[in-house]
Amino acid sequence: MSRTALRICPLCEATCGLTLTIEGTEVTGARGDRDDVFSQGFICPKGASFGAVDGDPDRLRTPLVRKDGELREATWEEAFDAVAAGVRAVVERYGPNSVGVVLGNPNVHTVAGALYPPVLLAGLRTRSIFTASTVDQMPKHVSSGLLYGDALAIPVPDLDHTDHLLLIGANPLESNGSLCTAPDFPGKLKALKARGGTLTVIDPRRTRTAKLADRHIAIRPGTDALLLAAMTSVLFEEGLVAPGEPAPHLQGLDELPDAVRGFSPEAVADACDVDAGTIRTLARELAAAPTAAVYGRIGSCTVPHGTLASWLVDVLNILTGNLDRPGGALFPQAATDKTPRPAGPGHGFALGRWQSRVSGHPEAKGELPLSALAEEIDTATDEGEPVRALVAVAANPVLSAPDGDRLDKALDSLDFMVSVDPYLNETSRHAHVVLPPPPPSQSPHHDFAFNTLAVRNQVRYSRPAVPLEPGRMAESEILARLVLAATGMHGADPAAVDTLVIDQTLGKAVKEPHSPVHGRDPKELAARLTGVNGPERRLDMMLRLGPYGDGFGVRPDGLTLERLLAHPHGIDLGPLKSRLPQPLKTVSGKVELLPRPIADDLPRLRAALRERTDGIVLVGRRHLRSNNSWMHNVPALTGGTNRCTLHIHPEDAERLGLRDGAPVRVKGAGGEVVTEAEVTDAIRPGVVSLPHGWGHSRPGTRLNHALKDPGANVNQLLDGSLLDPLSGNAVLNGVPVLLFPGDDPRTPGREAVGGVTGADIGEADLSKTGHRGSAVSSAKL
Repeated sequence: MSRTALRICPLCEATCGLTLTIEGTEVTGARGDRDDVFSQGFICPKGASFGAVDGDPDRLRTPLVRKDGELREATWEEAFDAVAAGVRAVVERYGPNSVGVVLGNPNVHTVAGALYPPVLLAGLRTRSIFTASTVDQMPKHVSSGLLYGDALAIPVPDLDHTDHLLLIGANPLESNGSLCTAPDFPGKLKALKARGGTLTVIDPRRTRTAKLADRHIAIRPGTDALLLAAMTSVLFEEGLVAPGEPAPHLQGLDELPDAVRGFSPEAVADACDVDAGTIRTLARELAAAPTAAVYGRIGSCTVPHGTLASWLVDVLNILTGNLDRPGGALFPQAATDKTPRPAGPGHGFALGRWQSRVSGHPEAKGELPLSALAEEIDTATDEGEPVRALVAVAANPVLSAPDGDRLDKALDSLDFMVSVDPYLNETSRHAHVVLPPPPPSQSPHHDFAFNTLAVRNQVRYSRPAVPLEPGRMAESEILARLVLAATGMHGADPAAVDTLVIDQTLGKAVKEPHSPVHGRDPKELAARLTGVNGPERRLDMMLRLGPYGDGFGVRPDGLTLERLLAHPHGIDLGPLKSRLPQPLKTVSGKVELLPRPIADDLPRLRAALRERTDGIVLVGRRHLRSNNSWMHNVPALTGGTNRCTLHIHPEDAERLGLRDGAPVRVKGAGGEVVTEAEVTDAIRPGVVSLPHGWGHSRPGTRLNHALKDPGANVNQLLDGSLLDPLSGNAVLNGVPVLLFPGDDPRTPGREAVGGVTGADIGEADLSKTGHRGSAVSSAKL
């Protein structure tokens, strides 16, 4: 007999509410939850395929431990014994920094992934930390940290109320939104246009989002910061600067005109390949709109000047009076945020507190560039031990980081590796121990990360829809046991991890004068927590201490876990509101418009005015039915338009002798791939596009469906040498490549590569063909 259960979808950032149909313990269907306070019934193909994702037969069901060179099924006890022995041996012999930790994107989509990795990092005391952020959004964290003093204080566009939305490097009709959590992003853009608003999209591709726009600007890839700087200069030149109510909270406004001098529309037009008059119009319309928001995403982050572009997005919102006002860009307030502290100066945000061992890359937000992971493993220096053990949690950097071939070899050289992953994939196949979490239906869900980026304040929680299958272990227990095993406490009760966090959090809260529990007994507070397990008790604690919480009885109508459980479709906490100056944690207590690291990086942007890429450059793209490398093993989410093809403009295809549907060889600084050409005028001439997350062709994996159509790994075209120096983010867009027909045995010459110098494909210096001087040079890696 079938039943239904509610579940928040964990498959992208939109966090839509689902109603699951369940037969026994199998999810047989999924539809949108019409009563969900946030998504109101919206669903995308990923959510509709929840059952297929959940029931993928290739999901691992028991731990794997390497014995005699082979991964074999083992008991949980054997697996954690091996973890404790492997990690601790490396720590004790070589020190904590010899253990690397890689955290993948799926961590922010699970309760356990949000709660336990910070405890693991604190316990290991390693500085060898790498995450998916440095192949994605780290520039936005860095720019927010420098502007507002908090790398997590990211304003989001008020989609439901804005009159004018400018998107740069964003394609939310395919991505469902990113660093802007918004179920039914397509519907919100259509509603914007229906109420008479304006949508402008800046993107080298005519994406689905661009097709909906009132104006599409096909910018030259990698020049986003130049165009935004030119728009900023127009605001000053034409007297259009009007910051509005945030003005008393701004520092450095008088210094900005000099900072952007020289970036006039006329000066940047040739580099951006955007007419100067068009740039002036963009700035004027932004300033004239009753309300407006500029929103930049991965296309403007994964470029040589990603941090400057991210900074300028906020600068434009600030100068036009659209920061922190309805209809503009506002700071969300999540239910599990820390207790709001009184406005005032904070500790600020620092960059480069330490550097990577080999190339000296500065840390950002406590992380080193994922691009540097391979060299941190395979390169000896006098600056300390290389990474000899690796803990990978929901991470597949062999596909998601530049130069997977090098990383593939480096992982094989490790003394020990443990991977927490439901699949034996391109990365976890190297592990000595694989710890598989259960499928989503058997796990709880609350969006700790994405509610801090949501376009409406709300709170929702799903308990597991299906009981934990016999022989499986809850993801929270897996990660708690991993913390204990890796930090020298193997064999302790895993519940002790949650108890420790609760005791520490409440112990600190009672000492803070602004806390609702100031002066109270932390043991008495802990005894009042509800929930069936440690994660639920921690959620209850965070809700009670948060901005809407009951303060452990201080506010009787405030949030608690019990109240949230009584509202299975969630609780609406209202639209985003103006919050300045409370979110600011800068040393000055103000928005610091021109922080020193930004000012010091502007000469590098000026140098880019003199640069021009004459050959073919590569950009990535998103598919609605994919999320990075996750879902290519699900038949319902592959095929059709979700294919790994190289988009190329008809003019380029004709000039290079490439045919639609025929194989094409693509050569980059990091290697070469062969894929299928897809000739389309939806991409501008001189630019080609290959999607991210494919390349499932390496031996030793257990991804049977993905192996049938593995696609090409776009990141293999990169050698990891091109980084945004402020954030350490990999440059994935606007990178030069060479093209020639896949059935052509000859090495391409000048004609085949569209003007790129280099008679021999093996000798062409692709690291210097593009933005020379605009990123960290290859010599530094």
